[in-house]
Amino acid sequence: MDLQYFLGWKVALLLLLLPCGLRCMSVHILNEEPVHVMPDSSLVLKARIEHGPLEEVSAVTWEREPETGMAPERVTLASCPGTGLQCASTRPNVQVNVEQQQTTLQMNGYSGAESGVYAVTVTDHRGAKITAHCIVRNYEAVHHVSVSVNVSHSSLVCGEAWGTEPRFSWFHERVAITNTVGRVSRDGTTLFVTTTPICGHFTCTVSNKLGHSSATYTAAPCGTEGRKTTAAVLCSVLLLLLFGGVLAFLLWRRHRHSNRGERLHEHLDDTI
Repeated sequence: MDLQYFLGWKVALLLLLLPCGLRCMSVHILNEEPVHVMPDSSLVLKARIEHGPLEEVSAVTWEREPETGMAPERVTLASCPGTGLQCASTRPNVQVNVEQQQTTLQMNGYSGAESGVYAVTVTDHRGAKITAHCIVRNYEAVHHVSVSVNVSHSSLVCGEAWGTEPRFSWFHERVAITNTVGRVSRDGTTLFVTTTPICGHFTCTVSNKLGHSSATYTAAPCGTEGRKTTAAVLCSVLLLLLFGGVLAFLLWRRHRHSNRGERLHEHLDDTI
């Protein structure tokens, strides 16, 4: 009897020391969060279920609740009795399937009201539950782009309010930034100007899948611009002087011919 008692305790201890892959179940959502979804498109979430040979999936449930709030209300989207069986969804645009080690949620015609925290709960044959979460947010357009200057560091900083996946592009006098003008930071938000002093027009354009917006910082005119302006003014003055000279010459010539005509007429009268 003592030997059986000892062996029973030994077997129980060995079961406790078994690797987790033989007796534990886990689930994690494969999508990198937060997941941003555009309106009227499809939301697809995939979760991987890991379990050992001693474990069996008896139920899978997909739910959603608001991301913020004091008492968020959880809504069941679909529930599945296990692998290989039909899932029952509570929404006509929701489809869920469960395979041996993966479950997929697909929501067609996604709307902004369907953002929030999505949860998948897996229940094993003993009734133990494990849950994984994923944040889903709406894909937002670019808003309120601005450019500020940091004179002490000779840099310009481009800011944007809350657009999703913003991409930053810099231009100087409507031309893409080159190494002679400056260097753009890795995230694209900051332009380190190498030309001194900072002059001309610097434009930051922020874009994503829904469009773009831009803002411009205007500094003092560059030296080349000043020379171009001076040359343009001088050309205008020279053209005006030339035009005035030609006009004066034509008037003088007309007046001279008029006087010669009068003198010739008087000479003929005297002769007669």
